[in-house]
Amino acid sequence: MRIALFTETFLPKVDGIVTRLRHTVDHLQRNRDQVLVIAPDGGITEHKGAKVYGVTGFPLPLYPELKMALPRPAIGYALEEFKPDIIHVVNPAVLGLSGIFYSKMLKIPLVASYHTHLPQYLQHYGLGMLEGFLWELLKSAHNQAALNLCTSTAMMEELRAHGIERVDLWQRGVDTELFHPNLASVEMRSRLSQNHPESPLLLYVGRLSAEKEIERIKPILEAIPEARLALVGDGPHRQALQKHFAGTNTHFVGYLIGQELGSAFASADAFIFPSRTETLGLVLLEAMAAGCPVVAARSGGIPDIVTDGVNGYLFDPTADIQEAIAATIRLLQQKQQRDTIRQNARQEAERWGWASATRQLQDYYQKVIFSQQLHKPV
Repeated sequence: MRIALFTETFLPKVDGIVTRLRHTVDHLQRNRDQVLVIAPDGGITEHKGAKVYGVTGFPLPLYPELKMALPRPAIGYALEEFKPDIIHVVNPAVLGLSGIFYSKMLKIPLVASYHTHLPQYLQHYGLGMLEGFLWELLKSAHNQAALNLCTSTAMMEELRAHGIERVDLWQRGVDTELFHPNLASVEMRSRLSQNHPESPLLLYVGRLSAEKEIERIKPILEAIPEARLALVGDGPHRQALQKHFAGTNTHFVGYLIGQELGSAFASADAFIFPSRTETLGLVLLEAMAAGCPVVAARSGGIPDIVTDGVNGYLFDPTADIQEAIAATIRLLQQKQQRDTIRQNARQEAERWGWASATRQLQDYYQKVIFSQQLHKPV
């Protein structure tokens, strides 16, 4: 197959969507499919044999790390030259709209996928009044597609409730070789804890942005005075978070990638994830693959991954943070239970490799292509 993949974010950006896409592109190319990635220009022209067509964009005012790339005629020329069998639009927002347009114009089957829970993000940027309007825009875009893929059952239900049709599940995936308990190291633990490796080490990995609600970790840290917190990642909310956590044992690590990131997960005692806006929370699966016990909000796609008391702990994000504090303390104090959680978390992650997730996606593509061919006028 020849697959044109439109995405609003790609390398060198680091986030869960990009992680999924780069592994997906890698496995599609390995399986002898050919992929053209159309994304905001990040200076990358190729990934794992796939051509990356960069479209000039400008930084978003509320989120400078993200670029908004506007549709332009040159994209159509690139598509006509590539001759895709299918177009896949990831999070159709701005650039993705050109993917929808050209799928209609060139009569190419269209698949869309939903990864970022934008309507909920609006609340965190003082734009909650636009939520209904945004759902209407999303419905209009997604209902152009022959298939709409979600990364969790919770998001499938929510999209259907808002009138989005032809919804199915794109299974989770994780690199179980890169994220492995064997990568735990005293050196990384010392680095994350600022030379206090003997202290309980709490970890957060992800974007430092308002919708992640990272501020909610502070009461947990304050309830365990001897603990240290490492925040791995970066984003537009970093300055506000530095003020919020001033005077606490918090280390802003910045980005870690590859084996360093795997070692960070494996070296921590608990991974704290308070976000209520996750469509899946891929980073949770990475933590679990590394054997790092998770304490996360019972929200969005997270309960698809974490079974409370079995392979991690869940807390009610709408209630007092005391539930999260109690779960974290229990995890740190009960070594036998912590070890059991670690083992169960790793076993859960081992079920979800990227090769399997990509095979499932290929099956979806082939069914959509076949269905469109079947309904072509003779």
